[in-house]
Amino acid sequence: MDIPSTMQAMVLKGHGGLDQYDWHTDWPTPTPAAGEVLVQVGACGLNNTDVNTRSGWYSKTVSEATTGGAFDEVDEKDPSWGGAPIRFPRIQGADVCGRIVAVGEGVSTDRIGERIITDCWLRDEDDLLNRNRTGYFGSERDGGFAQFTKMPSRNGSCPWGLRGRGGRAGAAGETARRTGDRDDL
Repeated sequence: MDIPSTMQAMVLKGHGGLDQYDWHTDWPTPTPAAGEVLVQVGACGLNNTDVNTRSGWYSKTVSEATTGGAFDEVDEKDPSWGGAPIRFPRIQGADVCGRIVAVGEGVSTDRIGERIITDCWLRDEDDLLNRNRTGYFGSERDGGFAQFTKMPSRNGSCPWGLRGRGGRAGAAGETARRTGDRDDL
């Protein structure tokens, strides 16, 4: 696949209402770094984290219930899922499914062509259970409201029920079905 240098993306420019989104047709396509994969986004769901991050609801200054609307007082130092400040512009979109089209150094090229879904929870590779060193895909790092997204290889998984012959992700048009522990189908 020829990967374009630019892509279409819905870009969040700050906390607030829906007016904080801008549509771009010439956003730079990301390049996977070491340990990452580049995914051509097939679909991306709207997750409550996308709404709450945009609105600023995670800020410790907000005490109201989430409504999806903007909040008047958002402390820019903490309004994200993991508590760290968000850098804007940001591409949201936590729940991605798609196909790996490129890999960074240290990731097997056998993963190219694999269908994946995202494990949205970003954890420190050396301390997976440390909740103080976590984040969320589409919040603390760019997500899938775009044609392409990159993620740590471990966050792009191919559920065992979606694997095709030889353990690789199935081809377009194959039916995903639960197959138990078999991946030889």
